[in-house]
Amino acid sequence: MDEALLRSLTPSVLTVLVRRGADFAAAEDAVQDALVEAVRVWPDDPPRDAKGWLVTVAWRKFLDATRADTARRRREDLVEEEPAPGPAPSVDDTLRLYFLCAHPSLTPSSAVALTLRAVGGLTTRQIAQAYLVPEATMAQRISRAKRTVSGVRLDRPGDVATVLRVLYLVFNEGYSGDLDLAAEAIRLTRQLAAVSDHPEVAGLLALMLLHHARRAARIAPDGSLVPLAEQDRGRWDTAAIAEGVWILQAALARDRLGEFQAQAAIAALHADAPTAAETDWVQIVEWYDELARLTDSPVVRLNRAVAVGEADGPRAGLAALAELDGTLPRYGAVSAYLHERAGDLRTAARLYTEAARKATDLLERDHLTRQAARLNTRLNAGLDV
Repeated sequence: MDEALLRSLTPSVLTVLVRRGADFAAAEDAVQDALVEAVRVWPDDPPRDAKGWLVTVAWRKFLDATRADTARRRREDLVEEEPAPGPAPSVDDTLRLYFLCAHPSLTPSSAVALTLRAVGGLTTRQIAQAYLVPEATMAQRISRAKRTVSGVRLDRPGDVATVLRVLYLVFNEGYSGDLDLAAEAIRLTRQLAAVSDHPEVAGLLALMLLHHARRAARIAPDGSLVPLAEQDRGRWDTAAIAEGVWILQAALARDRLGEFQAQAAIAALHADAPTAAETDWVQIVEWYDELARLTDSPVVRLNRAVAVGEADGPRAGLAALAELDGTLPRYGAVSAYLHERAGDLRTAARLYTEAARKATDLLERDHLTRQAARLNTRLNAGLDV
């Protein structure tokens, strides 16, 4: 049984049913029933046209459910519209499904869950395990999302930016339980890139590949976080880096710069440096300037302050940091790093400690605590010079 094939066909089969008039929730249920039937039948009698088989069976499942539901008798006329069995149309409506799952009426968490369910073909249990919530909680979240979008007509172009933000949210969840959400986000973004001619889709795919390429070097054997400058670059995935750079260059050549392309350009400069000392920080600052212009994001300006500190010295970085709101997430950690670079170890140790208390991520909290302990050890030994 080719599970990957079933998952890849799920979104296109679902969109065929929606296009024929099925509401989203009923169509999704019918497709799931068809997948169960495929698991039962295909090992002994594989179809010649897998997609056509799934469309036919799912549509019949939908019609059976429609007939059984007396409250929906008005849909009985759909029975006469049942197409004859045969090859499914070649049109790919996957992009419409992405837009539906990332509809503005949904909360970000609901949009992510619905995307993983409808487009990714994941089970409710898999999604619940990935997000560390009870299966019943995730089932309710997905059900509410399906009800919300059931009456939505996709008669206007969807918002690609919203779809990309949902996929980026999936990617940033990384790895949890038995499901690698970062890899799943890359798979879904590849799928979106195949049906969407948009440079920002390519930019996001490049960004994901470039970040994911460093994954093996991010965590030390003892489970602690390894900062970028200290990572073993020999453990980076050079094939993923090469692919990400190639995709990024093709996107940038179209001269329609967006924030994901700018972020990917920064990631590419980090990936291109043989050592941390050889990083082109001047060019990274320039890309952060572009990114700040595109997004006007205080988080971008916070990261820019770090880059300025590397390019022009820690005092310049602290001056850039002073222009920002001190309540920003990671502000204290950045300030601690720049003060350490400037030689003020006592202030840096205090700021690391304060930042560790505020950190919500356990790995980051542990890293900041270690940094504070390291500096306090030096201070106690009289090495604060």
